[in-house]
Amino acid sequence: MAWRAKWARTWDQVKYCSDACRRRAVRAVDLAPEQAILDLLSNRPGGATICPSEAARAVSDDADEAAWRSLMEPARRAARRLAEAGRIEVTQNGRVVDAATARGPIRLRRR
Repeated sequence: MAWRAKWARTWDQVKYCSDACRRRAVRAVDLAPEQAILDLLSNRPGGATICPSEAARAVSDDADEAAWRSLMEPARRAARRLAEAGRIEVTQNGRVVDAATARGPIRLRRR
């Protein structure tokens, strides 16, 4: 979420950037990828990375490709939340990037 001038006095209280984001609050489908990311990273050596697709596949009950692909955006949102909380780092080409503005393939690693 990007800073907006109209929020200057209340920035610390801002939780959602729009009504659409407010309606799309964190749900169970969003929490499952967070736990999957943390579990996958805990089973890897320090400095190792995972792809958000691994978390989507871990959460998906179906072996069908369409099933886990539908969970890719929730997995990326979970990665953004974990990065903002300081629990993981989001990388591209081995460099830490801002999870909110990263475009294209990303990797996740423990902080």
